[in-house]
Amino acid sequence: MDLPLLWAFIIAFAVMAYVVLDGFDLGVGILFPFLGAHGHRDTAMNSVAPIWDGNETWLILGGGGLFAVFPLAYAVIMPAVYAPIIAMLLALIFRGVAFEYRFKTVRGRWLWDVSFSFGSIVAAFAQGLCLGTLVQGIEVSNRAYAGGWFDWLTPFSAMTGAALVVGYALLGATWLVMKTEGPVQEIARRHAFVAGVGTLLLMAAVSAWMPFLQPDFYWRWLSFPQILLVAPVPLVTLFAAYALFRALAAGRHVRPFLCAQSLFLLAYVGLGITFFPNIIPPSVTIWDAAAPDESLRFLLVGASVLIPAILVYTGFAYWVFRGKVADEGYHH
Repeated sequence: MDLPLLWAFIIAFAVMAYVVLDGFDLGVGILFPFLGAHGHRDTAMNSVAPIWDGNETWLILGGGGLFAVFPLAYAVIMPAVYAPIIAMLLALIFRGVAFEYRFKTVRGRWLWDVSFSFGSIVAAFAQGLCLGTLVQGIEVSNRAYAGGWFDWLTPFSAMTGAALVVGYALLGATWLVMKTEGPVQEIARRHAFVAGVGTLLLMAAVSAWMPFLQPDFYWRWLSFPQILLVAPVPLVTLFAAYALFRALAAGRHVRPFLCAQSLFLLAYVGLGITFFPNIIPPSVTIWDAAAPDESLRFLLVGASVLIPAILVYTGFAYWVFRGKVADEGYHH
């Protein structure tokens, strides 16, 4: 069994689960300033209150797994993105505190509204910066990070940061379309159209830029006959975008959320095609970065218990809190 490859899929799954699950509740925070009345904000917050902290389990699993399984990748990537990682963690702390404190005060509610929204925007933008830094390539010398303090801040990484903020706003808007009714749902539907257009434009811009960052990327996406193998990804993405706008226009509740999630899944598949078999472009492969097989085997025992347990309790939480959210909470 190729343990490094298996673990690469497990870590990739954990990161994707985080993006899919925590993306929409960060998106709700990003949309917070545009929801208007306090009652609308209460409803939006109640829609994610039972599940938001469980969603962040996947972030811990992805980060902790990277440290344990691919120590070289962790040792190189972390120094390259310390600043955005610290910003993200602080933003998530502010956001978590706002969840707990916002309902405890009337006079100071505006402060926690700002904390919740600002924390969500900063966390999403910081994640996009980290992604952009990884895609554009990290300088490695003698198995250590060899770049500068601010290599994470480039026009490309700023664009991926903006793309993730707008993309999460789309997930948040379609989540509110699915989980709310009345005025909140109408506001969310309007913002879903705007965020959908923005997401597609920024996805197109990032996708057009990426092949020119590294020769290997260009070869994978734009050379013949490779282009025939990868062409289904952008084509299916266009179909998902069409399905999203059609579902929003038709007044559907669940389908826009599923279409928005499929856009993220397809973008993630595109990243996988771009990277594989490297874990740090352009030179560090999955096998270069992996821990010894004995360690991977030992960790796999823990993961085979832990991951199904997380999936079960996550699925149970979503099942319990299914249905629409009214002002006073969930109803079935």
